[in-house]
Amino acid sequence: MKVYPSDKIRNVALLGHSGSGKTSLVEAMLHATGATNRLGRVEDGTTVSDWDEEEIARTQSINLSVVPCEWKDHKLNIIDTPGYPDFVGEVISALRVTEAGMVVLDAVAGVEVGTELAWQYLDHLNRPRLVFINKMDRDNASFERSLNNLREMFDGNFVPVQLPIGAESDFAGVVSVLEEKAYLGADAKPSDVPADMMDALEEAKFALVEAAAESDDELLMKYLEGETLTPEEVASGLAIAIREGTVIPVLCGAATREIGIRPLLDALIQLVPSPVEAAPYKALKGEEEIELPGETSGPVAALVFKTIADPFVGRITIFRVFNGSVPSDSRLFNVQKGVEERMGHTYVLRGKEQIAVNLVPAGDIAAVTKLSATATGDTLVDKEHKDLRIPPTEYPNPLYAVAVKPMTQADSAKISGALNRLCEEDPTLQWYNDPGTREMILAGMGDVHMTIAVNRLKNKFGVNVKTTVPKVPYRETVSRTATAAYRHKKQTGGAGQFAEVHMRVEPGEPGTELEYTWEVFGGAISSSFMPSIEKGIRSVMERGVLAGYPVVDVKVAVYDGKEHPVDSKDIAFQIAGREAFKKAFLEAGPVFLEPIYKVEIIVPEANMGDILGDLNTRRARVLGMNTVRGRSIITAEVPYAELLRYANDLRSMTQGRGIYSIEFLRYERVPQHLAQGIIDEAKRAEEED
Repeated sequence: MKVYPSDKIRNVALLGHSGSGKTSLVEAMLHATGATNRLGRVEDGTTVSDWDEEEIARTQSINLSVVPCEWKDHKLNIIDTPGYPDFVGEVISALRVTEAGMVVLDAVAGVEVGTELAWQYLDHLNRPRLVFINKMDRDNASFERSLNNLREMFDGNFVPVQLPIGAESDFAGVVSVLEEKAYLGADAKPSDVPADMMDALEEAKFALVEAAAESDDELLMKYLEGETLTPEEVASGLAIAIREGTVIPVLCGAATREIGIRPLLDALIQLVPSPVEAAPYKALKGEEEIELPGETSGPVAALVFKTIADPFVGRITIFRVFNGSVPSDSRLFNVQKGVEERMGHTYVLRGKEQIAVNLVPAGDIAAVTKLSATATGDTLVDKEHKDLRIPPTEYPNPLYAVAVKPMTQADSAKISGALNRLCEEDPTLQWYNDPGTREMILAGMGDVHMTIAVNRLKNKFGVNVKTTVPKVPYRETVSRTATAAYRHKKQTGGAGQFAEVHMRVEPGEPGTELEYTWEVFGGAISSSFMPSIEKGIRSVMERGVLAGYPVVDVKVAVYDGKEHPVDSKDIAFQIAGREAFKKAFLEAGPVFLEPIYKVEIIVPEANMGDILGDLNTRRARVLGMNTVRGRSIITAEVPYAELLRYANDLRSMTQGRGIYSIEFLRYERVPQHLAQGIIDEAKRAEEED
């Protein structure tokens, strides 16, 4: 593949509801541009972008896939993204490195849940957008109904730049409003506009010219003075309006029959901003915010936005160059890891196919294999510009967790490495060992996300695991002051053991864990045993007293005791300290603490009452409510115990239209009436083990 200058590159992310035909559209683009000699089908598992085994088995996209197409001396980097909400990380990654998003809409179903979610991400990242109304050849397909649906659901000036010729089984081609020309069939044969469409064309042309004129003062003056704008002027004005987000162009076609695909490719070249037009790009130099001009000749700044852990090839790192040019077999510096990486051969990826290129200019997307330390979100720069970095992509916190347990000893040996590689591939996955519950936790965006992650562990990395609902990481502490004494005496022939410890336990400051003080005067206990007693106390704090959860936020003072000149030793005072602490703890009004999370829930207004009612049953404190563009935003504080499976519950309450995010706040005391249930559950779990 040849190297294209930055102004001849277009980067576009395909977004939309699962099943709207994004992958089929990519397949049609590849076939139309001559990159493939046959049209792959999702149902047959023969598409270029869905090449992962899990994707083929499920007939749905799970990962983003970069698919470059060459068309009319331009390079279009199309990024196909999953439509299912659990894979939001892939959508965010794709939008981070593209200049525009194209929302694919099913002409039969109209705006669906995935369409709404895609729109929210485009709004959040402030990206220009286009809409492609797909499946125009299906029964009950309607361009007009889909267009009205868009206008009802979203703010924005939706302007058709193409009109369909016929619909359903009679769908034959598209009319370019800009060129006032018809394109028929899969080969987009130019033709005159059908006579019965002239009125619709005039109406669409008027709206298009008006939208284009409003984007540029010179064009507006010309338009208001009654002069006719040339097609080039209209296209130029329209491109500015799209870039500024004041116009959303609407196109149409049928991907599986390849109708409207070539006019779509022309429109993407004409309307999507090039990396040069979208510049400058935000970056950081030290702590100072700067702008990168996006020039091929400047210092290199590239962002890694996707990592693929391939069991055979090793790590494949996909990056977007925001400034400068990356030659093959060069060396770049990883700012976050502080190491130099040898780039080796650079490739353009087309699905899983690797096409070697000798240079990656600013604005282009490429891949490299076998980097040692680089991960998703890292910035690669020239060694002379170590202080330059591109702000990493922000991903949502995981919402859904499972406890994973290796099935066999062999699985246990491999699991850490496999989980690391799994989380390298997908930044919305996290894993950690929870010391409080002594469980290995894998967390992501939903139950489907977790199912696929577990399948990948097995199929890709050969690790079998069993999953369960994770325990809530409670903590134990005290609510009042108490004292206790314990004497440890062991005389069984030979060397004996003796220690007596008197201690006081009281509530400590939140976040202090243990505040240990020594108040023994007059030599009742030698100060050399001070660390031994503390060791005994800490051993209890790790394992808990009531239900096996760690003890936190306590003050312990040792104020008296006794020792024996021969039998007192380290182990004796450890045991005495341990048992005295247990006794004092049980006398000091022991309570449980539970994690509290801040939750922001965004749902359609119609669901607001149901959501608030449900939150009341979850011991939530609602902090605020707001309504923006027909959607309600609810902020609340909710105990983590009530959120373990909230992703599924919210989805069913809102038919998938609700989304939420969570953020840990603090620990709070568990209501007394729930404490006994926690103790009973711990006993039951201990008996089962």
